[in-house]
Amino acid sequence: MSPLEALRGILALGGPVVAVLLVMSVLAFAVALYKFWQFAASGVGRHKVLSEALDAWDKGDQRTARARLTASRSYLAPLVHSAMDAPDAPGLDARLDAEAGLALAGLERGFRLLDTVAQLAPLLGLFGTVLGMIKAFQSLQSAGSSVDPSLLAGGIWVALLTTAVGLAVAMPTSMVLAWLESRTARERVFADKALRTILVPGHAVAVPAEAEQRAVAPTHA
Repeated sequence: MSPLEALRGILALGGPVVAVLLVMSVLAFAVALYKFWQFAASGVGRHKVLSEALDAWDKGDQRTARARLTASRSYLAPLVHSAMDAPDAPGLDARLDAEAGLALAGLERGFRLLDTVAQLAPLLGLFGTVLGMIKAFQSLQSAGSSVDPSLLAGGIWVALLTTAVGLAVAMPTSMVLAWLESRTARERVFADKALRTILVPGHAVAVPAEAEQRAVAPTHA
């Protein structure tokens, strides 16, 4: 039996509920492939060069930091470059946080659809099972006293088919969504650290602290 014939057989047994679930699975698969491509193209999780630029900036070597930043292919590189060039003004940190949130929102686009598929697919499968059980018991009632056990068994396994399809669609979708969300959460933490490093570098914090320690140190006659 060819895959196309097997698919037609499943659609004939499961009815419109299985057809809807298959459409949802194709849609979720397409979105997942797009998100994988987007994350790879944006350099999500690959911040080695950007981290080197941040370390140089943190130590006060702005020339090296800008040179390393130019070589970075991370989607956060333009935002970090803007932070380096931005004049010190009130509300700058809030403005940069908003721009970082906008960049991360682009990574999260499509998550709502995957979440909807993961939650709705099992419910649709259960709905199809309930409809199938109703149909099976109606057939059993119509048979009257001459009940054929195979009639009931066949109706039950056909009814359970929709639940199996719903779970088969929901489980991988949920796993993919969890993985994407975990990667995005790490990106959010890294973006926040990057902006804090640019706005308040370590060498700028260390100098006032050392000056304060020298000022309060006791003098010996």
